[in-house]
Amino acid sequence: MTKMLRTRLLVVVLFLGAVGACAAGIWRYAHVEALAQIEKQGRADLALASDRFTGELRRFRELAVLMAEHPVFDDLTAEDGVARADWVLQDAADKSGALALFYTDTAGTVLARAGNVTLRPAGSRYFRRAMRGALGTFYGRLGPDGVRVYAFAAPAFGPDGVKGSVIALVDMAEVEWDWIGGQPPVFFTDADGRIFLSNRSEILGWQPRENGEAPAPPIEPAPDFSAVWRSGYEIWRLDWGDYLPRAALHLAKAEPVIGMTGHALVDTAPARRIAWLQTSVFTVICLSFGVVLLLLGERRRTLARANAQLETRVSERTAELSEANIALRREVQERQEAEAALKRAQDELVQAGKLSALGQMSAGISHELNQPLMAIQQFADNGGSFLAKGRTDAAGENLNRISQLAARAARIIKNLRAFARNESEPMGKVDLVQVMETAVELTDARLRKDEVTLDWQAPAQPVYALGGEVRLVQVFVNLINNAADAMSGQVERRISIAIDAGPPLAVTVRDIGPGISAPDKMFEPFYTTKAVGSDDGMGLGLSISYGLVQSFGGNIRGTNAPDGGAVMTVELERWQEEAAA
Repeated sequence: MTKMLRTRLLVVVLFLGAVGACAAGIWRYAHVEALAQIEKQGRADLALASDRFTGELRRFRELAVLMAEHPVFDDLTAEDGVARADWVLQDAADKSGALALFYTDTAGTVLARAGNVTLRPAGSRYFRRAMRGALGTFYGRLGPDGVRVYAFAAPAFGPDGVKGSVIALVDMAEVEWDWIGGQPPVFFTDADGRIFLSNRSEILGWQPRENGEAPAPPIEPAPDFSAVWRSGYEIWRLDWGDYLPRAALHLAKAEPVIGMTGHALVDTAPARRIAWLQTSVFTVICLSFGVVLLLLGERRRTLARANAQLETRVSERTAELSEANIALRREVQERQEAEAALKRAQDELVQAGKLSALGQMSAGISHELNQPLMAIQQFADNGGSFLAKGRTDAAGENLNRISQLAARAARIIKNLRAFARNESEPMGKVDLVQVMETAVELTDARLRKDEVTLDWQAPAQPVYALGGEVRLVQVFVNLINNAADAMSGQVERRISIAIDAGPPLAVTVRDIGPGISAPDKMFEPFYTTKAVGSDDGMGLGLSISYGLVQSFGGNIRGTNAPDGGAVMTVELERWQEEAAA
């Protein structure tokens, strides 16, 4: 046991050492890659700041060039020539934002001016360059306040060559105003390394240290500073205030157009965060993988111990499952037999309902069949007499009447046979108009016997529903008979039948009887409102009808009409030709 523990500890130590070494390599690689990304972004920001700075200066350079060509300077000897020149220069300064504008002669004497700045350009390098016919530039500090300015000297030409110059002074504080506080910190140094322009005002005027490494303020002691090179990148560690990064990637770019060098200090904290994040993810993954391996090994050993126990229990469980399987099959067979018995009972119940309805209608149907048979006998006797007398026309008319009466008797018998047939019927396309006509014909004798008025107007077009024709006839026969039973003993008896093509597709059977006393119980088996000992049924008609309509995907409900009487509504699904196809 001790040897196994020592082996495990050695493996864990070696694994942790390998993870630490790999994590260090990952950190270095991720840090260098992140530095490359921030260097790329920093150089883009530095280029943008340089372009912005030179773009601002370009406006004043163009101003100096344009003003040098102004005709107001051609007649300065006139009585108000100088005043007009001063006014033109002041107007241009106000519109452009220049600190001051001057017009000088070739000796450097200021002849016209705009602004309160004192300038003596004579002998300066930028003035001498303008006198040679080129654009002269200068930047530095003026006056006792040390105002930082950038100057452009544009030559003014006359018929004999250069006759003077226009000098435009730009206040650097105004130029850098809009980008103070921007990211990253950017500054521009002159040829001596002094910070002349920056978006961090606290470092303006700083000069290089004695070793020439980085700018420092003119006061002592100088802030902490150190520079290191890491994978080809110069990293400055500095303490220059709250608005400059503690560790920054130093980037520099020469700007020969303005005679300065641009610098950017890009914060390296995001690079360190990315490196630490990637290293942390790698370390967590490796440690998680090690833990998983450890747990899997322990699990494998635990499974090996449990496997022996499991094998002994499998044989015991197999015997138990075999017995349970036999019992389950027996139970399934019993349930299947019970379902078959239930189906047979339901079919027998439906058939009993139909036979019960036939029993109620038997007297009326016998009368309906007896009438055409007696008429057929009478017309046959009359036809024989007509033939004996040679009256063939009258005999033919009697034969036609006999044919019509025989067709009527055949139709009644056909409906009775279909209604009483005990066989399954698949759902299909059923014409509700024809179904209702059959139900009305089967109950016609009973309704006439009980003096019940029937309001039924068949629609002109067929109305097709999804169902079984014979069983729907049984439903409507039951509803009509129930409506007639409900009005027994009343003086006025009326049944109204209507088909609503919907949607939804609905058939209503309404009577003017006493209504439904318990609508929530009317579809329960053996529930009836008829007197005890009545021969009118056992309370199964509506229960059977409810089951038949439900089997067609429809619904049946009973309500009381506001003005009295019961309303039975049968809703069915409309037959869809495309669904059937």
